[in-house]
Amino acid sequence: MASTAVLEVSDATFDSEVLQSEQPVLVDFWAVWCGPCKMIGPIVDQVAESYSGRLKVAKVNVDQNGATPSRYGIRGIPALLFFKGGKVADQIVGYVPREVIEEKVNRLIG
Repeated sequence: MASTAVLEVSDATFDSEVLQSEQPVLVDFWAVWCGPCKMIGPIVDQVAESYSGRLKVAKVNVDQNGATPSRYGIRGIPALLFFKGGKVADQIVGYVPREVIEEKVNRLIG
């Protein structure tokens, strides 16, 4: 499902891959059964390709990894969390067009 520019992260690898990342990170919390997740997935993949080298993009399957979503209060999916310096800098819940995501990414890496 994910492109090569997108990293699959789990509860076990979240801290090292996301919180300790040198680059800003966009994390997509999703599930296989979630319709809007399937719609936003390709957009997240495109953003990962476009910002390769400047932004790390990761996906967390909420069905397989329960600790991380609960740690960040994820109640609805898809949820996109933007991390910078190990802290949540911004977030989007629900389906949004690519422009909205890119606007937040540009602010994050700007």
